[in-house]
Amino acid sequence: MVWTTYKEKVKRLSKRMVEAQRPIRVLDAIKWDHAVEQHLRKHRFREMPKIGPEYYAGIPLGFEPDGKIEELEALIGDIDLELGAGDQLGELLKRITREYADVVRMLECRGTRRFWEYSRKLYGSPKDTMFDEKNTISELGRLLYSILGGIEDATLGGEHPQDIEADEAVRILNERFLEYFGSGVVEARISDGILADAAAGGDVVKIKQGSKFSMRDVDILEVHEGWVHVGTTQNGQHQHVARWLAKGSPRVSATQEGLAVIMEIFTFRSYPKRARHINDRILSIDKVEDGANLLEIIEFYRTEGYSEDDCIANAMRVFRGGVAEGGAPFTKDISYCRGFIEDYNFLRAAIRAGKPFLIPFLFTGKLHVDDVPLLYQKHKEGIVDAPMFIPPQFRDLNGVAVWMSFSSFLNLVDLKRIQEHYNKLFKDHL
Repeated sequence: MVWTTYKEKVKRLSKRMVEAQRPIRVLDAIKWDHAVEQHLRKHRFREMPKIGPEYYAGIPLGFEPDGKIEELEALIGDIDLELGAGDQLGELLKRITREYADVVRMLECRGTRRFWEYSRKLYGSPKDTMFDEKNTISELGRLLYSILGGIEDATLGGEHPQDIEADEAVRILNERFLEYFGSGVVEARISDGILADAAAGGDVVKIKQGSKFSMRDVDILEVHEGWVHVGTTQNGQHQHVARWLAKGSPRVSATQEGLAVIMEIFTFRSYPKRARHINDRILSIDKVEDGANLLEIIEFYRTEGYSEDDCIANAMRVFRGGVAEGGAPFTKDISYCRGFIEDYNFLRAAIRAGKPFLIPFLFTGKLHVDDVPLLYQKHKEGIVDAPMFIPPQFRDLNGVAVWMSFSSFLNLVDLKRIQEHYNKLFKDHL
């Protein structure tokens, strides 16, 4: 037998993981076709479409579930054999591989309550507590709802009309991606097969045919889809050993979406309506867990002032893969707010601990925020490469360091008393 180094073993196992997960495409396996939307409109949102296990049986997975689980379980055993039981990097690789196996099990259960049980295990639930084990994600959602709902967009600045056609948005984004990534690395292109207005792939940002954008929307797409989602994929693909970092298991969703939201905020490109859209997803998932059905969630979005198209699209995000009658949603969309809190707290903790050098490694690839210290250690051992594409705010950390320093102190301030003081002044003078 030929002797192999630790790096060679990790590289070989990493390649096997990438290949094993390749045919697993969650969103493709649970998407609804146009007939569902047509049914809802035809019946004026008064009759439920029939979407159960039989419906999803008509959507091929692209792999044989039992065989795929066996392949993943064999990989878990080989990680132990190759790297040794208890190896820190091996434990991380096994955890990721187990998640892929659970994704397969989740997809086997499309249209049933079991789908939601796996979704909750993989992506979490609005009823989960944050790291402090006191505050739940749904409580965060309700607080943000009360604050954001009291902000009138018209009082915040100029108007931002959505008058940019999809083709023009693509042109603008490609100019910016050329500047950020260099020639021939990342491109934007038109797509008619996505639910959202935009979606990120390995080296492409897809823009939905027929959508219209404001310049502010285009600015957000640049940093959210480009700098974060495609950028971290590119950093993962440039790994010479740790190639698994180019692919994201469910555990990385919160960190990824949290980073994307942070970049929107750090670049001052976000706005209250955008934040409300993200937050309303938490509220709708929470409602579905409590039993709300598809028609009730559409009506919730209608009550919040969404267009009919957006009501349908947002409701589809929540129910795809689960049970349209309620009680079993797809919970992935809690990742945005949950991830923002987790990532922001990591930034603060790293600055307070005097370890700012860890922060750029959030962009190393598709990872969970808790993986960063281990990945940095493996970087020093020559196993993990430093990220190639890093947003300017994280290449020069001076601004982040000051921001996080003040943020740490603000936690000690009694916000309730401050609010009472200013509420009195507002009442007396406005």
